[in-house]
Amino acid sequence: MNRFAGKSVLITGAAGGFGRRAAERFADEGARLVLSDLSADRLEQLAAGLRRGGAEVAVEPGDVCQESTAQRLVEAALSAYGRLDVAVNNAGMMHPFRKLPEVDSGLAEKVLAVNLTGVFYALKHQLPAMERQGGGVILNMASVAGLVGAPLLSVYAAAKHGVVGLTKTAAAEYARRNIRVNALCPSFADTAMVHDELAQMRGGPDEALARVLGAIPMRRLASVDEVVGAMLTLCGPESAFVTGVALPVDGGLSAV
Repeated sequence: MNRFAGKSVLITGAAGGFGRRAAERFADEGARLVLSDLSADRLEQLAAGLRRGGAEVAVEPGDVCQESTAQRLVEAALSAYGRLDVAVNNAGMMHPFRKLPEVDSGLAEKVLAVNLTGVFYALKHQLPAMERQGGGVILNMASVAGLVGAPLLSVYAAAKHGVVGLTKTAAAEYARRNIRVNALCPSFADTAMVHDELAQMRGGPDEALARVLGAIPMRRLASVDEVVGAMLTLCGPESAFVTGVALPVDGGLSAV
């Protein structure tokens, strides 16, 4: 498939997990990339590999908590490719599994800034650029924790619920401008971030994993490719009439 041939695609949080695999998959389908992450070194390593494979890649390291980063990323896409066709607002972070009163307040502010305020800044600058060019697609990475309660992940859940709210509102505001805005809501996936958090939970990683899997009807973690495949589908032309959706990729977790 070559669904994104010649399309300009921006991805934040691109140096690891979903973002890295998304960059690879979009490149495989012909996209011209603008990649961002906090880690400039890891970002450059990723970009070098993609360029060796023939992809066009621009990199713009930065912190999504800063509005200036969102503005620079849009400007980078316009400078490199003349337009911004697809934006994947993927950068995010979790906090340790804790009851709400035990969550450090400073960390809570950081989680909200990265996961929610960063998406607001991204939308604030991506939407006008797409409106000027006559359309585009935005995908915000939320979580199943943005659809249901998430015991021990209170602030993360609050941020991801906010992402779903921003997504639905932006979709309604810009549907007549040919801009689609959706959210993807994965549950626990087989990523380094999830395994790091499981390792800190009561009983150790194996016991924690067993508890997590016990809540998922399919009784397994999502693979990175399963989540990224859904990302590409929502951004692709086959989803041209899909906007304002918060799509669970959760093995049935939100259904029970």
